[in-house]
Amino acid sequence: MTRREKQRGPEVLIAVERGGARPGRRTSTEDILSDLERILTSDDATLSTMLLRDMIANVLKLKRDQLDVLDLKILRRAMAEFRYAASVFKPYRGVRKVSIFGSARTPSGDPYYEMGVRFGRLLAENGFMVITGAAEGIMKAGIEDAGAENSFGANILLPAEQSPNEIILDDPKLITFRYFFTRKIFFLMEAHAVALFPGGFGTHDEAFETLTLLQTGKSPLLPLLLMELPGENYWEEWDGFVRRQLLGRGLISEEDLSLYRTVYTPEEGLEWIQFFYSTYHSMRRMRDKLSIRLERSLGDEQIRELNGAFGDLIREGSIERSDALPDEADEPGLADKPRVVFSYNDASAGRLVQLVLRINEMGRWPSGRTRCGSRFCSEPSRASSSGCP
Repeated sequence: MTRREKQRGPEVLIAVERGGARPGRRTSTEDILSDLERILTSDDATLSTMLLRDMIANVLKLKRDQLDVLDLKILRRAMAEFRYAASVFKPYRGVRKVSIFGSARTPSGDPYYEMGVRFGRLLAENGFMVITGAAEGIMKAGIEDAGAENSFGANILLPAEQSPNEIILDDPKLITFRYFFTRKIFFLMEAHAVALFPGGFGTHDEAFETLTLLQTGKSPLLPLLLMELPGENYWEEWDGFVRRQLLGRGLISEEDLSLYRTVYTPEEGLEWIQFFYSTYHSMRRMRDKLSIRLERSLGDEQIRELNGAFGDLIREGSIERSDALPDEADEPGLADKPRVVFSYNDASAGRLVQLVLRINEMGRWPSGRTRCGSRFCSEPSRASSSGCP
């Protein structure tokens, strides 16, 4: 496959598949019809088969609804991009990943570029993979020392074409999107943390989109890092704007400030991500229950403390220890994780972050002692480099 074909992304890959040029990936019309008949007539009642049937039904409804050709083109391309990107990420779903955003205009040798290089290297050395936009600047810095083997490139086709950098260009984990919305889905859906370096409109778009999805509960909780060099004020002024204008006008709540954190070195950024997942593993919402999966179980006294400190998050009942719930049976790899489960009232994602951080404090320091000097604090909006008040 040529470099130009790689840059064009899923659309070309679909055409290649149709032509049967990729060994083992040939999809003829007969194969498609055979798969279609098997899905529609099978007695298979698994969730995946039911979802496929529903998707097929919706495709057929496109004909019934007589949508315009432009609508069909957008839907076709979006589905193709999503399918291809998901197939690229699928083998790596068991590895935690960090999405790195920042300016494509940051030159090599700039202090922030060097910060990005060190951060990517530290992530790779500690078992994380990196996701960037695959172009120049911070996007290149984030994967320079992490290496292509530990990196994903989510490139975007632009009128003034944005070519992938040479580090990721020939790697199979390079994906080129036509649409920003499908690209953004994978930046966040596959990430376990987000790191923002100084950048332009695109970086702020990613910052506020991530915050919006976290605040509204549309994205699983994850650490959102603002990467600031000591003595700089890029994110300091941004944070001041958020506090003065958004919080000051009552447009956000105090606890929403817990959704992000400024860090001043790559080491501090890595340390914060590792702390975030030190006891907390993941969470899942199921009807009226929120299941928080943990790396280690909490004791009776700690459960009582959580109920006392975070009762405002509980709709009814209390926070309790639990095994895997029946609705979690489709995630067998997490069956042995201890849980805390409660009826969540959707009151505040910021408070939910504070609950997760308190659980981490309990897991690492059972006595309740915190390391506020390193900003390991369950009230991060009040933490500072000098420690918690």
